[in-house]
Amino acid sequence: MSSAYDFKEPDPLLFYVHRAPTIKSTKPPLLILLHGTGSNEQDLFSFADQLPGKFLVVSARAPYTIERGSYTWYELHFVNGKPVYNKEQAEQSRKTILAFIEQLKTKHDFDPAQVYLCGFSQGGIMSYSVGLTRPDKVKGIAVMSGRLQEEVKNMVAPKEQLKSLQVFISHGTQDNVLTVQYARESEAYLKQLGITPQYKEYPAPHTISQDMFRDLLNWLN
Repeated sequence: MSSAYDFKEPDPLLFYVHRAPTIKSTKPPLLILLHGTGSNEQDLFSFADQLPGKFLVVSARAPYTIERGSYTWYELHFVNGKPVYNKEQAEQSRKTILAFIEQLKTKHDFDPAQVYLCGFSQGGIMSYSVGLTRPDKVKGIAVMSGRLQEEVKNMVAPKEQLKSLQVFISHGTQDNVLTVQYARESEAYLKQLGITPQYKEYPAPHTISQDMFRDLLNWLN
């Protein structure tokens, strides 16, 4: 797939901003925020102060550059309303996020058994990709207005390893970027794997609504 994107090999230690836990503990849980395509690490970090104080909150910048201040986890186009994406970049970003988790251990103290991913749109897609393939590295995923890529299903961990993975799915019924059908299909697929996600729909477009954020906080707590 040809592209005008920056194709330099991404650094495993992604650029990020963070908020230290406000509730002190020796090994706090880690919450990694993953933004959508065309955005940056400041997007989801804008509500970091409202997230539960027990978490070390890290908001990562996607490795591929669209333009200054605008980044993506992989190249994406829509053809006839369907997403068409660069599968090689998506797989590289999955590996990069896993390497990022490991390298964060050299920078911060946190409980490696309590790592959570929270992503919006493309960041939610990456949360599925990482969490379902490496539940040994991720305790839970929160997917807001995302979808599960078909290719990831070929890499999903065995059901036995997925038993402890916690999943929150939220989606707007008026989403015209990624329709709510993607969320419904993902929920059905997860149930086939033995995962019962907390699933929520809202009368909202492709955005994080107040109700969605409230339910996310309840899930994190």
